[in-house]
Amino acid sequence: MRNAFMLHAEHSTHGSVADFLSDKLGRFGEFLDEVVLHGIIDTLKLVLFLFFTYLLMEFIEHKASERIKQGMIRAGSLGPLIGAIFGAVPQCGFSAAAANLYTGRVITLGTLVAVFLSTSDEMLPILVAGNMRIDKILLIILYKCAVGIAIGFGIDLLLKLLKVKKEEINIDEICDNDDCHCERGIVRSAIHHTLSVSLFVLLVTMGVNAIVFFALDGIFSSSVFALPVVSHILSALIGLIPNCASSVALTRLAMAGVISTGSMMSGLFAGAGVGLLILFKMNKRVKENLIITAILVGVGVIFGLLADLIGLSLI
Repeated sequence: MRNAFMLHAEHSTHGSVADFLSDKLGRFGEFLDEVVLHGIIDTLKLVLFLFFTYLLMEFIEHKASERIKQGMIRAGSLGPLIGAIFGAVPQCGFSAAAANLYTGRVITLGTLVAVFLSTSDEMLPILVAGNMRIDKILLIILYKCAVGIAIGFGIDLLLKLLKVKKEEINIDEICDNDDCHCERGIVRSAIHHTLSVSLFVLLVTMGVNAIVFFALDGIFSSSVFALPVVSHILSALIGLIPNCASSVALTRLAMAGVISTGSMMSGLFAGAGVGLLILFKMNKRVKENLIITAILVGVGVIFGLLADLIGLSLI
């Protein structure tokens, strides 16, 4: 009897240990996939965008003639329109490029905001994969672009009316901040900037992934998301997370009817992928960065509410 009891206890202990180890190993594998692997993949998606952006900026600064620079400045008057169109492409690389171009004052503030507002990160692939009606998808994209264009032109017009002098193209500011040794050539300098920013994005992305993985699991099930206005504000704040996880979560929740389409829009207006993250790294004018962030959140809440009022819906 004693031996039988001992064998049973030993079997139970071994089973418990095995279950414990299996659970931990499974959780660790999930951690590697969600935090590390996704962080690496999200960063790799940006590398070519960053490299060609920096290469263009180095060319403008060191090789382009004054006539080309002046032509780009004049073309900047259409920047919000062009920026919003490019921003609508489901790839946060354009927002990353816009953040760098604005830091070097190649594009205007209005153009930067237009790109950020029209960017939706993973929204479009999720909606298409979810078999949402194409007319509703197009309407949402057009709405985001229209808001981005209007706000972008509005900001540039306001700055002009306030007689805020447009700054000259100053890519040297990026080089000074990043210590890239531009005298070694534009390609080498572009590679230096790309590697430096990519490493920064990778570390921050994995950090954000880890926070989402451990601390924010289930947060979207909170009943506060059923409250009008409150849900729009919370969604806009969640949209600021520099990671595609926010756009994926918000889009799926809207598709499931957990949050309104307007709440989803609030988060997607405020979310600029890693664009905002790169802006804070490259543009050392912190107050300016905070104002841009506040604009994104404010526009997100206002036009998210408006989307609900006019009946914009996925369902």
